[in-house]
Amino acid sequence: MELGEIFSDALAYPFSNIKALVLYVILGIILGIAIAGTLVGVLAGVTADNVWALAGSGIIGIIISLVIGFVITGYELDIIKYGIDRRADSPGIDFVRQFINGVKYLVVNIVYMIIPIIITAVLSVIFQNWIVTIVGVILAIIFSLALIMAQCRLAKTDELGNALAVGEAIGDISRVGFLKVILFIIILAIISFILFFICGLIAQWNSTVGGIILGILSVYLVFFVGRATGLLYSDV
Repeated sequence: MELGEIFSDALAYPFSNIKALVLYVILGIILGIAIAGTLVGVLAGVTADNVWALAGSGIIGIIISLVIGFVITGYELDIIKYGIDRRADSPGIDFVRQFINGVKYLVVNIVYMIIPIIITAVLSVIFQNWIVTIVGVILAIIFSLALIMAQCRLAKTDELGNALAVGEAIGDISRVGFLKVILFIIILAIISFILFFICGLIAQWNSTVGGIILGILSVYLVFFVGRATGLLYSDV
């Protein structure tokens, strides 16, 4: 698919399943409340010099935030899968499976981020010059692009091993088209910036309304980015 087709489809896609969109907006709001509550609890514990209050509020808030975050990530992976298959409908809601897939994606992120760091660290010990910096930047870019491909591979198969096939994921970049992937990321960033900028203007006018719209926008972007990413990968 051409980039124009991808983004026109992805921008409209979140409204194809209002029920799921509303549900995940509610989850996003709960996630925001959990994070805010954790921060307030931690600050209160520090102020009162109460270690138990500090630990309790911190642990509970973190657990709630992680659970909801993993579920939302897992649903995004399902959206990507539907995009790869070019299905017009939206995924069903399966909290347990989506939570597990969200955890898998965290593992994938860690692996794809730690490999270039390790390689760059080893090279810096051996060479210790400016070339290492250039190599490090190139590796970071390649593995960041490969991570997008790995995300699609995980979404397509639900298999962690398939996503961690680093060589295959890097090969997928060329199969999609290196320039196409770069332009995709740039356009995605521009659209996201414009939407957040508009949300910021609304927040200046009314912080409460702006906060609500920000929560809705964040979940909308999960649907939008997932759909666009799946469609990008659909030609592989």
